Amino acid sequence: MGEHEFRLETRCLSSLVKVFADAELDEPAVHQASALGNETFSFQIAYKADRVMKGIQVHIQSELSDLISVRQAGLVPSELPVYGDHDGIILRSAPGLFPDPLYPVRKGAGVTAFPGQWRAIWITVEVNEQVRPGLKEITVRLESENGGKLGEEIFRLEVIPALLPEQKLIHTEWFHADCLATYYQVEIFGEEHWKLIDEFVQNAASHGINMILTPLFTPPLDTAVGGERPTVQLIDVTKDGPHYRFGFGRLRRWIDLCAGRGIKYFEFSHLFTQWGARHAPKIMAAEDNSYRQIFGWDTDAAGVEYRLFLSQFLPELIAFIEKNDLSGRCFFHISDEPGLHHLEAYRSASQFVKPFLGGMPVIDAISDYPFYEQGMINQPVCASNHLEGFLDHNVQDLWTYYCCVQYKEVSNRFFAFPSFRNRILGMQLYKFNIKGFLHWGYNFWYSQYSLRELNPYQTTDADAAFPSGDAFLVYPGENGPVESIRLEVFYEALQDLRALELLESFIGRSSVLEMLERDLDNPLTFRAYPNSSDWLLEKRMEINRLIKEQLIK
Repeated sequence: MGEHEFRLETRCLSSLVKVFADAELDEPAVHQASALGNETFSFQIAYKADRVMKGIQVHIQSELSDLISVRQAGLVPSELPVYGDHDGIILRSAPGLFPDPLYPVRKGAGVTAFPGQWRAIWITVEVNEQVRPGLKEITVRLESENGGKLGEEIFRLEVIPALLPEQKLIHTEWFHADCLATYYQVEIFGEEHWKLIDEFVQNAASHGINMILTPLFTPPLDTAVGGERPTVQLIDVTKDGPHYRFGFGRLRRWIDLCAGRGIKYFEFSHLFTQWGARHAPKIMAAEDNSYRQIFGWDTDAAGVEYRLFLSQFLPELIAFIEKNDLSGRCFFHISDEPGLHHLEAYRSASQFVKPFLGGMPVIDAISDYPFYEQGMINQPVCASNHLEGFLDHNVQDLWTYYCCVQYKEVSNRFFAFPSFRNRILGMQLYKFNIKGFLHWGYNFWYSQYSLRELNPYQTTDADAAFPSGDAFLVYPGENGPVESIRLEVFYEALQDLRALELLESFIGRSSVLEMLERDLDNPLTFRAYPNSSDWLLEKRMEINRLIKEQLIK
C-alpha cells in the first residue's frame, strides 16, 4: 500500500485531555492560549491512522523552537483504576491501558501510528524572560520517514510580558531514595546512587517541589509491622554503652546537593513509626566493631533507651541546623497519620521531642482537630476531605494533603480522574490560603507495606493497594526520570496559584476572589468546583488577560 493511501487524522488539544487508545476522541480542538513570560506551557497533538506506520517524524516550526520539547504520551496498565464506591467525577473505572508516562521522542525514531487508535504527542514550551511578548505561532508537522507530509496543526501562544512570582507554597512529594537504589540496582549512597538522587531531585525541583523528605534514618513509612525497608540512613551513629556519637557528613552532602538543585526546605524523616508513634524507626549503628540495628519495631517509643538516644541526637541535629544556616528551612515529623485512638501515644512522643526543637515546626498528616487543639502539633497537615474543621477554627499556616483515601469529591490525580480534577487544586489552595501541600508518593515503586519491589511500568497500583496514580509521579527511565502527565498537570496547578498571586498584587485579594467565583452557582471549595476543563482553561485565560490589562494601564 503506497504512502499516498495512508490516512492520518490529527487534532490539537489542551493538556487537560487524556487520550485513550480504545476510545473515540470527542474533545473539541484547542488552537490558542496564553502564558506568562517564565511559564511552562503544554498542549497536545492527537493523531489516529487507518493502519500501522512507524517512524513518523515530528517537526516544530516556530521562533520558540529552541524552547520546545516533544514527547510521546505512553500507555501503562491499571488493574485498580479506582475503588468500587467511587463518585461520578471519573473518566472510567474499568481496568486497562491509561495514558500517563511522557516518553522523549528519540531523534530519528519518531512516533508510531496504530490503526483506529488515538495517540497523543505532548508539546511543552519553556517560556523564558528572553522571549519577546506577543503572539507566537507553533506549527507541528508530521512527516513520513522520507519527508512526505502526513498532517499539520498550528497552535498560537500569546506570551504576556509579566513573570510568575516565586512559589510561596511549600510543596513536598515524598522522595524515596531506597526505591531508586532498588530499581536501578546500585549501592545505597554509592556514587551511582548519588547521581540518581541528583537527577530525580532536579526533576522534582523543576516541577515546584521545593521541600524534600530527608532520611536522617530509614523512614518508617509504608512498612509492614515487623518488616523493614532498605537502609537509607544519612546519619552515622556510633554507640558506646549509653553514649552515642553522630556523623553528619552524608546529611551535609544531601543538603548541598538538594539546595544546589533548587530545594529550599528539608523535612526530616519521622522520629517514630507510622499510625501511632509506638515504636522507633530502624536505626543502624557501629558498636564493638560491628554494624547492626539498635532500634526498630521491638523498641518502645516511650522507653528509656530510645529517649536517651533522642536526648543526645536532637541537640546535635539542632546545632548542625544552626551552624549551617538552615533555621527556618527545616521541618520535623513525629508520626504519620495518627488517629484519635493514637492520641496518648502521639502526645507522649510530641511532649518529649518538642522541648529539644526550640520552636522548629512539626508537620504531620493529622486530620483530627484535637491534636492541634491540645497543642501537640503547630502545623497540622490535614487531609483535603477533612479541612472544614480546621478552616472553621481559622487555623493559621494550614497545610493539606491527599492520598488514596481522598477519592470522593475532592481533587486528586489518579489515572482514572480527569485532569481538571488534578489542576483545580491550585485555585483551591489560593482561595483558602493554604501554606503547604504534602503527598506521600513521588517515586514509591514498592508494593504496599514495602513487601516487594515492583516495576512501575507494569504494576501501577502498589499491588492492588492504591488506585493507579497515587504511589508515584515519575517513572524510572534509562537516563533519569520519565515524567507523567499527572506531574505536568499538577505543575500547571501550581502555576495557576502563582498567577493568582500575581494578579492579587495588582488588584487585591477580594477582587481576585470575586473574579474566580463570578460565574459559579456555588462558592469554590475543596469539595465543590466546576467539573470542566473548559472552565479551568477559560479562567486561566481571564487571569492572564487581567494581568495584561494591568501592565498597559
